[in-house]
Amino acid sequence: MLVEKVLFDGRRATGVRYRRNGQVVDAHAKGEVILAAGAVNSPQLLQLSGVGPADWLAEHGIAPVIDRQGVGRNLQDHLQQRAIFKVQGVKTLNTTYHSLIGRALMGVEYALFRTGPLTMAPSQLGIFTRSSPDHERANIEFHVQPLSLDRFGAPLHRFPAITVSACNLRPTSRGTIRLRSADPTAKPLIAPNYLSTPEDRRVAADAIRVTRRLMKQAAMQPYRPEEYLPGPGVGDDEASLAKAAGDIGTTIFHPIGTAKMGLPSDPLAVVDERLRVIGLERLRVVDASVMPTITSGNTNTPTIMIADKAAAMMIQDAR
Repeated sequence: MLVEKVLFDGRRATGVRYRRNGQVVDAHAKGEVILAAGAVNSPQLLQLSGVGPADWLAEHGIAPVIDRQGVGRNLQDHLQQRAIFKVQGVKTLNTTYHSLIGRALMGVEYALFRTGPLTMAPSQLGIFTRSSPDHERANIEFHVQPLSLDRFGAPLHRFPAITVSACNLRPTSRGTIRLRSADPTAKPLIAPNYLSTPEDRRVAADAIRVTRRLMKQAAMQPYRPEEYLPGPGVGDDEASLAKAAGDIGTTIFHPIGTAKMGLPSDPLAVVDERLRVIGLERLRVVDASVMPTITSGNTNTPTIMIADKAAAMMIQDAR
């Protein structure tokens, strides 16, 4: 099933249009319409429904229900810089995975005892620290994994290695989510604009420096870590390190902010303090898109909190 748009009677949300098995169905709501499609698809649905920047909508021939400039703007995400270090004298999942016996033993251990590598979370170690003394509190987070690969979906490397990912917890770069076309099946245009501010480039460069210092600590020396990415050829100057951060950086899947909460006087605010879309009736957004700024850590638990709070508010408002 694919929801194609929110239905309106004037500025009052009345339901949704969805497609199932090739059939288009209009479902009408007795109460409110709740959008909870996430920071990518909620702004896409709003724009498809005529709620968003009027100039963006006009590009696709969509008549605006209301001109809300903040829909699809303010996109924030945690960019993880995936530094990789070869190691010696210790097993990693790289070597286990590329061994037929190793893979078989992993499967047997899981089948018999529900233990072993197949029960692991991807990251085995997390560190919150400062990228430089300029910051009063931790502004970067490390995720350390006993494996390495060129990119998500690629096979693990054939040499033993670990991945030491660092992400800027409070990025200042802002991106957008825009329609590719008025076709609901078309994927939206996602422009995260990572590292587009001097502050983010500075933190990215400092994070690589911190990573290198970590790998030089005495506790790591028995494993003789050897930098594979970004590579020993990358110098220590800020420009080189910032470029390297972009080369090895990828999303950590924490998009937020594209339908942010704010005061009605804020031209980029999309929802009010009770998550109601400003200027419309019976329409709320309940997901990570309502966060004005990204959390200094993972976004899953805060999103659950938003949903729990929204449920309580809807019950209160329905009385």
